[in-house]
Amino acid sequence: MKVLVALACILACCLAQAPHPCKMPPLLTGALTISTQTQKLWAYANYEYDAFGRRLRLTEMGNYENKTFTIDYLLHYREAAIYEIDTKTRTCKKMPLKDDFQPWEIPENSSLVGQAVVGSSSGPGQGLLVNTWITIAPQGKYISTVTEFGCIPVNTVFHDGQLGWTVTSFFNNVIGITDPNKLNLPDFCQGAEIETGSEDEPDSFLKLFHKKQ
Repeated sequence: MKVLVALACILACCLAQAPHPCKMPPLLTGALTISTQTQKLWAYANYEYDAFGRRLRLTEMGNYENKTFTIDYLLHYREAAIYEIDTKTRTCKKMPLKDDFQPWEIPENSSLVGQAVVGSSSGPGQGLLVNTWITIAPQGKYISTVTEFGCIPVNTVFHDGQLGWTVTSFFNNVIGITDPNKLNLPDFCQGAEIETGSEDEPDSFLKLFHKKQ
């Protein structure tokens, strides 16, 4: 009986603790959707995220102004380069990447909006406990929702004066990289030179989704 009481007290203390900013797992595989306010864009992408190597692979399918597209990108922050990969034609386009690498995390200066259950709290396994945070950064305003346990991303709403609102939702997340080859350049991309000159070329993560024609 004393053991049960002690366990109940420990559980109550854990539940009473206030949420804290957290770092998401440094290796993640999953899928995401992105929709934008200022442009008629909706996109779905499989992703591989590597915080150690500062790399992000996006295999993207979407719709812009009623036109569908499929694009494959590898963002290599250590090289300051974006690779647009076409495995069918075995061609590769290398473009400058002007963004600094931003780890997926809830920064320490973030403010807690609240804690909630996604789904239902009526029974075991029916809901997911999440925390929502707001972050003011030089790039703009972020509202991010992550799981209470594991700090797994659920969704992020970003706003800046130029692009308006961008909503990103994450799902099918798996800790780790299920296919490490996805983060390596294909052999036909080796030796690619950076191409510049077009203002429509994406040079940051968000512009990958805002510059579809």
